[in-house]
Amino acid sequence: MESVQRIRYPSFDYSNIDPSSIPIIEVIVRSDSKPPTPFRIGNEEGWMVEWRGKKTGDDLLPIIDSVTTTATLPFLMRTRDGWYIEPDSIHAIARKLIAPTVVILIMSLLLHAIAPVISQNSILLQSYQIGPLDYPLLLLITFPIFVLPIIMRSFANYRDINNQNYYIQNPLDEPEIDLKIGNGNVTINSMKMPEGVIVEAARLQVGVAVPERASILKALDRDENEQPPPGMSTPLPERRIASVEEHGTGVGEAIPMPIAHSRVLILEPLRVCSRGELVNLNGGGSCTLQGPEERWPGSIYSSLIALHWELIVYVQRSGAKMQWVKPIIMQGPEEEINIEKLPLMSSRAEISEK
Repeated sequence: MESVQRIRYPSFDYSNIDPSSIPIIEVIVRSDSKPPTPFRIGNEEGWMVEWRGKKTGDDLLPIIDSVTTTATLPFLMRTRDGWYIEPDSIHAIARKLIAPTVVILIMSLLLHAIAPVISQNSILLQSYQIGPLDYPLLLLITFPIFVLPIIMRSFANYRDINNQNYYIQNPLDEPEIDLKIGNGNVTINSMKMPEGVIVEAARLQVGVAVPERASILKALDRDENEQPPPGMSTPLPERRIASVEEHGTGVGEAIPMPIAHSRVLILEPLRVCSRGELVNLNGGGSCTLQGPEERWPGSIYSSLIALHWELIVYVQRSGAKMQWVKPIIMQGPEEEINIEKLPLMSSRAEISEK
């Protein structure tokens, strides 16, 4: 069966990019499976994801053959299933300090450069007397402030590496969770965590994973050896770390300091993500987790559009914050869905909000 997919997926640093300057990828998807109920999230001027039936004039669009399934794709099962370490909270503080510390350093350098003019101008000095030796002293004070975020990041990376190594040496079993998947919600009837794990909260979220690189290049009639389209990197090494690197659409540090392991131990944010309300569990118990306020389509996966639902349980273990993530196969509504704005999340794991 044939259907039409249209997508303009946000690049890594999407906040500094005008989405209208990036072409919308439009293809006819040919699959043996029935396409989902039509949906559209976003608009023509911004980031968007759309899956609909064929219309008049669509015959000229490129055709790609793709599996269409409700089963979670393998690369998502490798990168978004199981136990994950939360990045140290110092990362977020350090990133917020970068801009002000750079401004302080630039102001210090500027004052040092114009020191002779200030020293000879009594009007500027007024009642203050500042000598030439005071300006190098100012740099001596401001430069440690400038490098403070780097020191904080290094310390946070050290703690992240320790937490990851501790998990590798002391892995956790899968929790025993009895849950029932409803219509846009999940009910947890009972929950049994491994020894030493304290449950704090849980939520249900849905998002759109990165499109497959080969399908993007085919849709845009680009060769792998040519300049990549806007928002994509050049081909990455064979060693894959995160799901954005799985298909070569990652340009930046999505995950801070992952260590060599059979799978990534820090959860990469979904750039397109809408979250349900965070429910405090206070150590466990039954609860119902609602999805986002706006009704979303159900689970559906293809090479370009992968609409993914998942359950996230936030826990603590030996003082370290962790997450248990479980993909959910959610049934979609029968009526067509139209959401005006595509919900976006930071591409960096350490500053994506809980």
